[in-house]
Amino acid sequence: MSCNFGEKIKITIFGQSHSDAIGVVVDGLPAGKKLDMDKIYDFMARRAPGKNKFSTQRKEADLPEILSGVVDGTTCGAPLCAVIRNGDTRSKDYENLRTVPRPAHADFTAFFKHNGFNDVRGGGNFSGRMTAPLCFAGAVSMQFLEDKGIKIGAHIEKIAGVSDKKYNSVNVDFADTDKKEFPVLDDAQGEKMREKIEEARKNADSVGGVIECAITGLPVGLGEPMFDGIENVISHAVFAVPAVKGIEFGSGFDGADLYGSENNDSFTVSDGTIVTETNNHGGILGGISSGMPVVFRVAMKPTPSIGQSQKSVNLLKREEEELTIIGRHDPCVVPRAVPCIEAAAAIAIMNLI
Repeated sequence: MSCNFGEKIKITIFGQSHSDAIGVVVDGLPAGKKLDMDKIYDFMARRAPGKNKFSTQRKEADLPEILSGVVDGTTCGAPLCAVIRNGDTRSKDYENLRTVPRPAHADFTAFFKHNGFNDVRGGGNFSGRMTAPLCFAGAVSMQFLEDKGIKIGAHIEKIAGVSDKKYNSVNVDFADTDKKEFPVLDDAQGEKMREKIEEARKNADSVGGVIECAITGLPVGLGEPMFDGIENVISHAVFAVPAVKGIEFGSGFDGADLYGSENNDSFTVSDGTIVTETNNHGGILGGISSGMPVVFRVAMKPTPSIGQSQKSVNLLKREEEELTIIGRHDPCVVPRAVPCIEAAAAIAIMNLI
């Protein structure tokens, strides 16, 4: 089913935006790992809503309640299950969406997929709220990966045409962006991005952007050719994050404009280790890790829920209808999506190892 991911580590996410709770089951984790709950709480807080003007004003603590899978804080081999309670919901704000779908939102497709029984409250199981349990699974996975020397980090690379610096893909410096409220490498550019978000918010509009993510410490040889390459598995997980519309690895689409002599990464030896002088391949060759940092970028569309009146249709009457959306929505999902992309990458790499 669509809410399951993975083979070696199986992850199932459940709930809806306005159900009593949302949650996740992580099956297959090795026993004997002491979980650092403070790290998990800190990671979850990066995604949590209601902290500033560029996120929805819905207030949720996003504190995971572990129901099974640990004993005295240590994994025991049983499936790890955690729930996150939903509290600050305003379901009445979504009544008019039962028959009049939001442009660019899953309201339309979900109506026909589920014969009109889809949960429109807060977007139901299509909501960005569902990335909270994803982040829990990712935060847990990262602690296992860190034991193997693998680190994952991300930053905002672009919002509304304003660009941050890119990672040095040969020697990635994460620059502690996970400690920042607005996770960018260049804070001056970050301030310009905030201005763009604020401008959109005041105009009852929204903006999108790009997130760059890097994974360091992977050994050479991880991944499989064809359908289980690193790109395949990461992409599969990343597209679980609502608003993701594209992904590229290494030089990505820019590489399509280069000559082979420009895009190829020359091999060399550094301290006895075979590396490449550049990293246009993004750490992946033939779906398999090369030992260089894995670097990819994700395109996020503008939030569909905006305050401006929009043209839609009444699904029952089959007539055009003006739609005015009420409720609380992110003028830009990109800042809160940064840890979600890290989490998706983490559960993908956990499956590969």
